[in-house]
Amino acid sequence: MKIIVLLKRVPDTEAKILINQEGTGIREDGVKFVINPHDEYGIEEGLKLREKLADGSKVTVVCVGPEEATEAIRTALAMGADDAVHVCDPGLADPNPFTVAEVLAKAIQVEGFDVIFCGKQAIDDDLAQVQSMLAEKLDIPQVNNATAFEMAADCRSAKLSRRIEGGDEKIETSMPAIISCDKGLNEPRYASLPGIMKAKKKPLEVKTVAALGLDPARVGAAGRKVVVKALRLPPERKAVRMIAGETPAAMAAELVRVLHEEARLI
Repeated sequence: MKIIVLLKRVPDTEAKILINQEGTGIREDGVKFVINPHDEYGIEEGLKLREKLADGSKVTVVCVGPEEATEAIRTALAMGADDAVHVCDPGLADPNPFTVAEVLAKAIQVEGFDVIFCGKQAIDDDLAQVQSMLAEKLDIPQVNNATAFEMAADCRSAKLSRRIEGGDEKIETSMPAIISCDKGLNEPRYASLPGIMKAKKKPLEVKTVAALGLDPARVGAAGRKVVVKALRLPPERKAVRMIAGETPAAMAAELVRVLHEEARLI
């Protein structure tokens, strides 16, 4: 079975984010980048499926990103993935979801696939659009926010669960399909030292847009469907105001006055 796992390089959740001078993106200098945390669940589920099948199945990581994304890809290989495809092209600087889905679809079609795992969304833009666009382009079903996955014995279908308000929703889908993974599906493994050493020798194929046979005008800046006009940091919160008073009743009265006369909330 050919197991594809999608990977995106994102800023570390603990990184301090600053907007660049143009106001259209973030400053990347000094920012640590990591594998998108939700994608780690996809990597783990792909590895678990390969281990369960034990039939020579292969896990291939596919990433669209800059040259610096190689570090994140090698981490996925160190976790246990067999090989990787890195679509790296100057024309793909700051791509939008439509562009990423277009490029991923072509790269995955070239590789071949039986199931595709990915994170439910990327933590940098939180758009959660690529998997739906990719499913449409590949003309296959998708199940989002999976918290349980069980492949059928014949590998032609799978049963899944996902959380909804008040319970769990049970779903059955045919294969191949795209499965976006949510927290609770599994516990991603760490890259071991032997795994890190092996990852250095695992195949990592770098491809350009031209190598995939795509029109640069379609997937480059000219073909962008979404343009970021400006980014702004949230407004700073006002300092906390402490209500003083000699007694609880006096403090309550002062609080009501402030809410009514100053904040005009009541």
